[in-house]
Amino acid sequence: MSKDGLGAALKRTLDVMGATLLCVLLLPLLVAVALLVVVDSPGPVFYRAQRVGFRGRPLAMLKFRKMHTTAGGDPLTLARDPRFTRVGAWLARTKLDELPQLWHVLRGEMSLVGPRPEAPDFVAQFPEEYRLILAVRPGLTGYTQLAFLHEGAILDPVDPQSHYLNGLLPQKVALDRLYAAHRSLRKDLEILGATMVALVFRQPIAVHRRTGALTRRRRGAPALSQLDN
Repeated sequence: MSKDGLGAALKRTLDVMGATLLCVLLLPLLVAVALLVVVDSPGPVFYRAQRVGFRGRPLAMLKFRKMHTTAGGDPLTLARDPRFTRVGAWLARTKLDELPQLWHVLRGEMSLVGPRPEAPDFVAQFPEEYRLILAVRPGLTGYTQLAFLHEGAILDPVDPQSHYLNGLLPQKVALDRLYAAHRSLRKDLEILGATMVALVFRQPIAVHRRTGALTRRRRGAPALSQLDN
């Protein structure tokens, strides 16, 4: 087996073992969240967000439903989005709405670590960059998820679409390309550890935009760091 083939096999093994373990450990939490979603507002437990997946395949990405069923409007969500249900606002803050995506990891449609799957309209804005990004399975967590963990609080509430497209998305694309070009099992383990620090211990993580180095950052400091200009 080639070095690349061995790396892919090890990554898939990590995905299956990690996702299985998380599903078992988090089963009571998953059931509790599903019940809270149902009790809090009428509608389905899950929502499927349309994303571009591995090798450009459509991906109907599972999430716990955060919004009222009558919600419409901009696909981007703000930190205090009025479309959120009470439970949905809590799910958005804690990122627990993403847990159903463990199912995609088990199916091989996603990985524990990788570029975050993006909406088709946004992918279409960067076709050349996404040639490399889409050659890698999208992930539950990764550079962009750490750097933009509180994206809803960053977005301009007046015009979130333009702010995202012109301000945030180019930075996320650059980080996703960095991961896709230099991915490794060691880096995946570092990202998983940093994700635990960010979500469980509420410690913000800075991502170096040139090297992908991960460091704890002071609250209020930029989520992206750069040693040289």
